[in-house]
Amino acid sequence: MNSNEKISLRKGMTKKGKYTSYLILLILSILYITAFATTPFSVSGSAASPLDTLRRIFIVPITTMDYIVQFPEYIGYMLETIAIAYAGVAVATILAVPVAFLAARNTAKRFSYVGKSILNAIRAIPELIFAIIFVAAVGIGPYAGVLAISINSIGMLGKLYAEVIESIDSSNVDAIKASGGNRIQAMWYGVLPQVLPEFSSYSIYRFEIDVRASTVLGIVGAGGIGAPLILATYQRAWEDVGMILIVVVVFVSIIDFFSGKIRKKLV
Repeated sequence: MNSNEKISLRKGMTKKGKYTSYLILLILSILYITAFATTPFSVSGSAASPLDTLRRIFIVPITTMDYIVQFPEYIGYMLETIAIAYAGVAVATILAVPVAFLAARNTAKRFSYVGKSILNAIRAIPELIFAIIFVAAVGIGPYAGVLAISINSIGMLGKLYAEVIESIDSSNVDAIKASGGNRIQAMWYGVLPQVLPEFSSYSIYRFEIDVRASTVLGIVGAGGIGAPLILATYQRAWEDVGMILIVVVVFVSIIDFFSGKIRKKLV
């Protein structure tokens, strides 16, 4: 193939790419126009004004003594939520490690697709679905929340752990094997020292996420502060909603601050 033929072929491929892009844009434009044309955007009115609702949520709970004295009750619910997240992450951190080694290409070799398939299947299911399943299986309470958080966290932690394992320096492992070490010794002395700091960092980061997730799981009866939050919302008790939101924001901010400090020291 001479240079002229190569140039004409390249031009043909460029034109084909442009036509494909135009076709995709046209299809997306039609979909967006159809969505906006067929979606009703009417908003039903409310007897309460938005400003009054915001005042009841954010001002009344911190200025009225009748509501201030109720904060310890909601702090207790929040501590239960944090305990659910901590227990779930602790279980997930342990169980995700063997699955991660099974999913890593440099440790599982041709069987890594098995581990990746397990992790993909777990990540495809939201923790709320897991919570509904476990509430039906073990009953209402924090135990169902711990199970839901732990199973869902295995999917994400296992994926992150596998990526860390795949990026390790294999020279240390090869040196241990060359000096007569077996596979377990190579894993214990060559792989784990490299991956443990990042494993710990990812687990702490996942704990931050699971604290927020545990707040929602209470909606389906999986324990924590979600149950009183959804109940207060249904009853339009905006002062109670405000107290719960204030407690959640304060605790989540504190956890984010300290976990960020810890993760910086680990990695």
